Amino acid sequence: MATWSNLGMQDSASPLMEQLNFFHDHTLLILIMITILVGYLMLMLFFNKFTNRFLLHGQTIEIIWTILPAIVLMFIALPSLRILYLLDEINSPAITLKTIGHQWYWSYEYSDFLNLEFDSYMVPTNELETNGFRLLDVDNRIVLPMNTQIRILVTAADVLHSWTIPALGVKVDGTPGRLNQTNFLMNRPGLFFGQCSEICGANHSFMPIVLESSPTNYFIKWITAMNTN
Repeated sequence: MATWSNLGMQDSASPLMEQLNFFHDHTLLILIMITILVGYLMLMLFFNKFTNRFLLHGQTIEIIWTILPAIVLMFIALPSLRILYLLDEINSPAITLKTIGHQWYWSYEYSDFLNLEFDSYMVPTNELETNGFRLLDVDNRIVLPMNTQIRILVTAADVLHSWTIPALGVKVDGTPGRLNQTNFLMNRPGLFFGQCSEICGANHSFMPIVLESSPTNYFIKWITAMNTN
């Protein structure tokens, strides 16, 4: 069962990822129905002996098999456009996080708080704690409050990077000289892992992302302690 579960997407931790999961299931159902229908028709062609030597054209069936796929595509396109609009919408963010991609680590700046910025490096395998995740844990995690609208600004200092957390449905390219932005809201606490999804050099596989979703009061204590230090 564990193998089959790994073939799907991660459990959603944000409303946007829930919508992406629903759209995935919706599209997959349509594809399965088309595959079954086409497979059935192919089997019928193989095993039946019906022939018509005088068949030259069939305008009616040609009209049907042109219009039906167009209708099916509309059932896929309209929900897709709706989700694209939702992903691009910025809803009055409460907190802004700036992310800068480097070869090969991430830098974070909490723009709403004074002098709060840090680098985040992957923890080497020989320094991992017993309960650590190999190639995924970092020395400095991002901490953000749950049930809060977050805006993230992403850029890069050297080459192309991509800041990605699958459980949140977030994937933003970091381009040198350009600021890209998106928003998300985490609806449950937890640790969410991601990695750079752009091939950015030799150590591309070794710049993970760890985001800690926490209750607001814990986040305030963390911010206060970081500013004090």
